[in-house]
Amino acid sequence: MAKIHFTDTILRDAHQSLIATRMRTEDMLPICDKLDQVGYWSLEVWGGATFDACIRFLKEDPWQRLRQLKDALPKTPLQMLLRGQNLLGYRHYADDVVTSFVQKAADNGMDVFRIFDALNDLRNLQISIDAVKKAGKHAQGTICYTTSPVHTIEQFVQLGKQIQDMGCDSIAIKDMAGLLTPHVTGELVSALVENISLPVHIHSHATSGLAAMCQMKAIENGAHAIDTAISSFAGGTSHPPTESMVAALRGTEYDSQLDLELIQSIGFYFYDVRKKYHQFESDYTGVDTRVQVNQVPGGMISNLAHQLKEQDALNRMQEVLEEIPQVRADLGYPPLVTPSSQIVGTQAVLNVIANERYKTITNEVKLYMKGRYGKAPGKVNEAVRRQAIGNEDVIDVRPADLIPPELIKLKSEIGSLAHNDEDVLTYAMFPDIGRDFLQQREDGTLEPEALLSPDDNANAACMAATEFNVAIHGESYHIKVNGTGYRNQPTRPYYISIDGVPEEILVEPLDSISLEPGSQNGDTPSAQQNNGLRPRATEPGHVTTSMPGTIVDVLVAIDDEVKAGDAVLITEAMKMETEVQAPIAGTIKAIHVKKADSVTPDEMLIEIVN
Repeated sequence: MAKIHFTDTILRDAHQSLIATRMRTEDMLPICDKLDQVGYWSLEVWGGATFDACIRFLKEDPWQRLRQLKDALPKTPLQMLLRGQNLLGYRHYADDVVTSFVQKAADNGMDVFRIFDALNDLRNLQISIDAVKKAGKHAQGTICYTTSPVHTIEQFVQLGKQIQDMGCDSIAIKDMAGLLTPHVTGELVSALVENISLPVHIHSHATSGLAAMCQMKAIENGAHAIDTAISSFAGGTSHPPTESMVAALRGTEYDSQLDLELIQSIGFYFYDVRKKYHQFESDYTGVDTRVQVNQVPGGMISNLAHQLKEQDALNRMQEVLEEIPQVRADLGYPPLVTPSSQIVGTQAVLNVIANERYKTITNEVKLYMKGRYGKAPGKVNEAVRRQAIGNEDVIDVRPADLIPPELIKLKSEIGSLAHNDEDVLTYAMFPDIGRDFLQQREDGTLEPEALLSPDDNANAACMAATEFNVAIHGESYHIKVNGTGYRNQPTRPYYISIDGVPEEILVEPLDSISLEPGSQNGDTPSAQQNNGLRPRATEPGHVTTSMPGTIVDVLVAIDDEVKAGDAVLITEAMKMETEVQAPIAGTIKAIHVKKADSVTPDEMLIEIVN
């Protein structure tokens, strides 16, 4: 048995899992010299949510980050996570975009591409794999591990054989939720090693507390490499500690021969770095064995908690966790990994909030039911499919086969804001925030979200009450804060109840008390805030939304005639889009929103009259 190789996730998945992907490049570069001395098989530094976080929150150019890391880590292969035909976004892209993105990532310093598809539909991997091989880089095909009535060891082995036939250089088992158990890990790795000749890597999150044991069983059954995280960013929804696994293998036939003392010194560095990002710490960083029952990854739980808190419904978390397996079964048991985790999770929240299954169905669920994400692993619920898409056709081809080339169109759309092909690809991944980023760069106004000092956090804690009584001119009122609008705006709406009556107030900070925690768990600033109070929805013709979000598009104009059920708005919440439908037939009398406005339930967004 050869020594076990290590991929460290400290510069990507570790901080994505524990501090909402907020680590800045300025905190990575000072330690790169030591990281480069360790002798890792690779360092995971890019992909996943890092691209989104860089331009949305940190105001960093992700391509520049990649170039800087390559310069600072000349001896260590750099690795990224690529969502196959989805690349780093949340939709499928045309083949020309996929090919261009892979080539530019390789040109800017990427060495290893871990490529996966959320549904394990391998048709969605082929273009990426071919592009990686053409660029002369390492293509690592990936099996997304999950459990369901339709997932078996035999099926995973067949996927492994197909991945080998597609030309990959290695294969990864991606256990994104921490579902593997030691016994199953040994069985799965042994079966793969017996049936394919590719090196097997194992990536398992520590959510359920089993990952380190699973990695040992994987090693004993022939695994080539494991993913770990420096101890100060390990455990919980992250990965087993690098130092612990290096120590566990010391003096055995699997000895990694890595310098434990050097890695420990790196751990002390990141221990101090983590303090800087205290405001982004998740409440779900410990062991959570519920994942073995509901299959919900810890990071997904954090997002669900955020959604429910915005609805003043955090007490319904258990209902959502119970609803997720039902939605997952209705959708044919997709593995819960981006983007399918968001698709399933957001729909479950909507079902619980509405007290009715599929009363509101997200656009992503509709696209999923049409086959636009690929082939579902199992049989979908046909009744839910009809409810979502009616009698529309379901495609049975590779989804990207239906997408015409996009690059020329994208270059035309972004125009002079793009200085190079990388900028065009930034716009392609995230059109709205990508354009905002490029425009702010052009204007010289890029400014990352604020980081709080411990004193700021203490001040915020003093203001943390969300339910209280106030006395004004001898009258007593019961105040309950139900939610807030988005941060980093000149004014901020607060949605409150005064003696049970819902109200909206706008707060304009005038002094230092305005310091508050930055966005976390996916909280996304809208591009423009509604600075006027909207009337409350009280009549049948008042269009409102079922959950807080951002207006993506207004589909009607004043004096338009609509039928009940017609789509009039598209909103986005937690990266999922939902059509808001006309509650009655009639004429559009008033529109109180525009694109990029943030909205909340009970507001009248559009008024329809008979």
